[in-house]
Amino acid sequence: MTMYKHLFEPIQIGKRTIKNRVFMPPISTNLANNGYVTDELVQHYGARAKGGVGLIVSEVVTVEPTYVYLPGDMSIHDDSYMEGWKKVFDEVHKYGTVLLPQLFHPAFMAFPLPGTPQLIAPSNVGPYYAKAAPRAVTKEELQVIIKQFGDAAYRMQQVGGDGVEIHCAHAHGLLGGFLSPLYNKRTDEYGGDIHGRLRLTLEVIAEVRKRCGDDFIIDVRISGDEYSDGGLNLTDMTYVCKQLEKVGVDFIHVSGGNTIKRASSMPAPGTKQGSHTHLSEYIKKHINIPVVTVGRITDAWVADEIIANGQADAVMIGRANLCDPEFTNKSYEGREIEIKPCIGCGRCLTGIMFGKRVSCSINPSFELENEDTLQPAEEKKNILVIGGGVAGMEAAYVAHKRGHHVVLCEAQEQLGGQMLVACVPIGKQELTKVVKYMVNRLEVNGIEVRLNTKVTKEMLETEFAGYEVIAAAGAKPNVPNALTNFKHWATADDILAGKAFPGQRIVVLGGGSVGCETADYVAPLVNDRFPRNRVVTLLEMGPEILMTEGGSARSVLALRMMEKGINIQCNAKVTATTESTITYEQAGKEHVLDNVDTLIFACGYHIDPAMEDMLKEANATYHLIGDGHKVGNIKDAITEGYEVARKL
Repeated sequence: MTMYKHLFEPIQIGKRTIKNRVFMPPISTNLANNGYVTDELVQHYGARAKGGVGLIVSEVVTVEPTYVYLPGDMSIHDDSYMEGWKKVFDEVHKYGTVLLPQLFHPAFMAFPLPGTPQLIAPSNVGPYYAKAAPRAVTKEELQVIIKQFGDAAYRMQQVGGDGVEIHCAHAHGLLGGFLSPLYNKRTDEYGGDIHGRLRLTLEVIAEVRKRCGDDFIIDVRISGDEYSDGGLNLTDMTYVCKQLEKVGVDFIHVSGGNTIKRASSMPAPGTKQGSHTHLSEYIKKHINIPVVTVGRITDAWVADEIIANGQADAVMIGRANLCDPEFTNKSYEGREIEIKPCIGCGRCLTGIMFGKRVSCSINPSFELENEDTLQPAEEKKNILVIGGGVAGMEAAYVAHKRGHHVVLCEAQEQLGGQMLVACVPIGKQELTKVVKYMVNRLEVNGIEVRLNTKVTKEMLETEFAGYEVIAAAGAKPNVPNALTNFKHWATADDILAGKAFPGQRIVVLGGGSVGCETADYVAPLVNDRFPRNRVVTLLEMGPEILMTEGGSARSVLALRMMEKGINIQCNAKVTATTESTITYEQAGKEHVLDNVDTLIFACGYHIDPAMEDMLKEANATYHLIGDGHKVGNIKDAITEGYEVARKL
């Protein structure tokens, strides 16, 4: 018997019984080939179905041929796509899972491929990043589009589809745009008040129901509140949901926010789980069909609580099921320590708009061969892994799984490496789950780990002679020696590790992710001018902070820094320090800071050549991985550890 009795209770959706209340929302993969289903897509959705998910909503599926949403998205705009979809449905149905393709018209948010005609929209209003204004779609064109939605749904039904999701959330795409007053400025019957803006969605639903009958599931994804001035609010959307129930929609998928207000629809790491449950809870009180919530839900206990507390009837768990396809089964069986922990970083979708395939910081591969399907090595070897950070732990696990004899040596008293520092800043606490998970995996598999063990040249030549070496020794913080005459300086790593403690008036040098996270960490939690509050200045020599970061995490961090009153100065180059002053140049002018007691360096990292020099001197066969090879992020480190060990 599972401890999550609410989460794993069946639920009636329309005329179908879904085996549990773990649903998976749409997450783009870019795994399609010119709109066609690939073997990778069949495997991708099949793996989540095998992993126990009760209902899956697919990524975007376009219903017409002119406008492309993403370079690798799927389509169903004619019969030629049906064969591939049959393979997906057949695979998912093996495990008793229901799959609803998400039908979508990208409209003014289409990908601007060469040759694409002027984008259409409810009005001549486009998103902030548009390079040209869209044109208002005509009523005649809308009638064609409505039929295309119906045709698409019917094709899905003909090859075994259980139903479809109609995407109207986030002021996104044609239907979401028509529903939102942010984009719909029409004065005809498809605009004006809420009745006009909702009309297109209702006509699409009516067409799908007419073509596919009452046994076909129709769900609608909405934003319960767009969290934006001038946008839809909870009162609007409660009324909308009542109208959707009247026309026979089977359940409501309640999201929130929009694509304009960053971090509103896709919550940032470190923010609360169940970010839109206040919306689903309110809407659920006013309609009788099931209400499903979504928004950074990564723990089964949270999902179970949401249902138990009446905030939703079922829960969409996206990134966690992406990170670990077996999330649902492991949760049901009480094996949560074995779940690859989603940290909510959003790197799964970082490159999607640029045509890159879906990826994950913690799960290094979504290919047909991955951690779960690794083949034994033809030649078994003795492998020494130097360094117990995430790159080294990943390499040790993968090498062991392929049948090699593995010894991992870590110079410190604890595994985790740079992650032990990276988890300290605000909102980064979930990185502790990654270390805990990876350490447990080594222990469960009986991999030999030696702590407080610094590998020497002599050890390589004696005890580990003949071993192939994977070196994951990490990188060291850059320290500008010319500035170390300041009275009290430390690296960001020293501050975060508790090896140094800052004073009250602080300058952080460097506006990348480490510098910004450290400034945020040492700054007062509330910018209330309390006398003992720290005063923090951040100096970045580039034109803007967080230049290599994107998505919701960047937005939330930057906003929090400004709310805390951190003095952010860009295009600011530090030229000199004395024991008590810091001088920087900005826009051709020199500025001197003379009321500072702590200088924190967040100036990047460098590779220490000592490790490779030692390996060469010992004539070892070796591979450098992680920050010991090229300074990168957690995703880079884990992926490189996986790839190197996979090929041994």
